Amino acid sequence: MGAGFVFCADPLRASRTDPVFAEEAALAREHGAAVALLDHDALLAGDTAAALARVRRDSGPYWYRGWMMPAAVYETLERGLYERGCALLTGAGAYRRAHELPGWYEEFAHLTPRSGWQAGQPGAPPAQDELAALAAPLGTGPGVVKDFVKSRKHEWDEACFVPELADPAGVAAVVGRFFALQEDSLAGGVVLRAYERFVPGGEARVWWLDGTPVLTTAHPDTPGRLPEPELGAVSVAVRALGCRFVTTDMALREDGAWRVVEVGDGQVSGLPAGADATELFAALAGADSTGQRRRPPSESMT
Repeated sequence: MGAGFVFCADPLRASRTDPVFAEEAALAREHGAAVALLDHDALLAGDTAAALARVRRDSGPYWYRGWMMPAAVYETLERGLYERGCALLTGAGAYRRAHELPGWYEEFAHLTPRSGWQAGQPGAPPAQDELAALAAPLGTGPGVVKDFVKSRKHEWDEACFVPELADPAGVAAVVGRFFALQEDSLAGGVVLRAYERFVPGGEARVWWLDGTPVLTTAHPDTPGRLPEPELGAVSVAVRALGCRFVTTDMALREDGAWRVVEVGDGQVSGLPAGADATELFAALAGADSTGQRRRPPSESMT
């Protein structure tokens, strides 16, 4: 049985694909893949049965393509599909490794800005002395604040950029504002990263399947700019990570080195406006899907 796709349904009409993913669903069907619909809101609300009501039982292995979800919710999705006789081709462990920075950092440490992190919950940020200890190994100079998944780059000066990592009060102020704005959407905890200067020209998003780059697009934030990154060292890191479907966002540093800005799970990475994803969906629809179903998710290889 070939690989199918679970797409998010339109919140206003559950029988059709969310308009954001409609073109992708059409591409999937063009390549002979089964398409099922997921109620993303119901899944986030904890009603897994309602979320999966439109997924036929025993309908085969699936890639997910849709909105981001916390790793714990993805684990619930994997379990729910298993109980319906289906499977996700990216297990919950692999989703977390690619989706959250602590999961992918070790393999990419030499290719991405220096980083430190501390797990935490929404609410009060870490104390100033804890943040100072977290920042110390990163050295002096500017940095950025994010959680395990996202930054608040659109509030750059107040909740993202730290002018000096060696200034404990300055770090604490930016982290505090970041926590206040993230509220309950804080993912995993806080991350501090050294700031690197990149040349103008935008980021490239490289889409990898089973260790092979199958498509390079612009980043969704800069859809009109498409750099051509060097992928040799990144290929090695992607294969070492061991996740089937991932993205790497890459930018050219001022000294001429290509750097990995972020790694992401390919199922929840966005395509830029106007991108031709035909090659990507041809590869995903034709991906090896054998041997993916018969283990409970807690025992599956990820």
